[in-house]
Amino acid sequence: MIKKYIMERKSWIFFFLFMQLFILFVSYLDAAISLQSAFYIVFLLTIMLILFVIVRYKKETKFYKSLEEWESDLDLSNVLHAESPFEKMVESTLVNQTNLLKQAAWENRVSLEEEKDELLSWIHEVKTPLTAMHLIIERVEEEKIKSQLSYEWLRIHMLLDQQLHQKRIPFMENDLYIEHVELEPLIFKEIKALQSWCMQKGIGFDIELKVPSVLSDAKWLSFIIRQILTNAVKYSESSDIVIKSSMQKGHVQLEIRDFGRGIDPKDLPRIFDKGFTSTTAHQDQAATGMGLYLAKKAAEPLLIDIDVQSQLHEGTTFTITFPEKNEFVRITGM
Repeated sequence: MIKKYIMERKSWIFFFLFMQLFILFVSYLDAAISLQSAFYIVFLLTIMLILFVIVRYKKETKFYKSLEEWESDLDLSNVLHAESPFEKMVESTLVNQTNLLKQAAWENRVSLEEEKDELLSWIHEVKTPLTAMHLIIERVEEEKIKSQLSYEWLRIHMLLDQQLHQKRIPFMENDLYIEHVELEPLIFKEIKALQSWCMQKGIGFDIELKVPSVLSDAKWLSFIIRQILTNAVKYSESSDIVIKSSMQKGHVQLEIRDFGRGIDPKDLPRIFDKGFTSTTAHQDQAATGMGLYLAKKAAEPLLIDIDVQSQLHEGTTFTITFPEKNEFVRITGM
């Protein structure tokens, strides 16, 4: 702030210095004026300038320092009352701009809420014909056609499910219900939803749950596991997916391991990025790059850590680490 203040007043300071040099120059040319007296006057004036700048700096910068807090939250209550005419001009502009920004933000928020509500309503409406379509597919007798239709139906269902949860994630903290969730029924439900796809690809499951339950939100935990299982099935062929739970250093861990194509080491740091698919199979049109991104976003409010280890052409292991109960106590007051 000091540097900025000096830069703001540099023209005045340069003018003052020029005047002091002018006094010395005149005293040098005019023998009637003592050069020693001129130096003394210049010295006194310079001291007075320094004191004047210090006093004015404290007075003039208070108002502008308060503007830094306004910039972060648009709260005018922290802005000091303007005193000088120029400060009053700034204050008037700030008030007008703040009111316009708040009005625009409110209108934007309302618009986004309406858009979200419309999309959620549309998704729920689409689910009705999807359910009817699934019942029709179940009556198809030709197994090959039935399998293909079931896979395409599942893709549509999963994409709608991702969209639904993507819109809910920003507000999920208002909808959390932390409880002891039984892992076995939850995992079996997700596997059953992927059953037709798994049968088509010859994929089985090896499940060993040493720890039967975890402390979490059942709905959002289902969504997280669904994304990881979908990812495992998508990139596996004719192999088992191993699901294990265990206790490690006081934390419950759920491990989901596949023996698919694996992830290239250079892609590992980016797999949770929004829209990232793969650099090794960039032509894969079925991948949206949203599943793992949404799983990671949903895991954050639940204090869940998701770690991934992978070797190319050998498989991938996702490890879901759940928080201890006292970590939820600090947040939810359980």
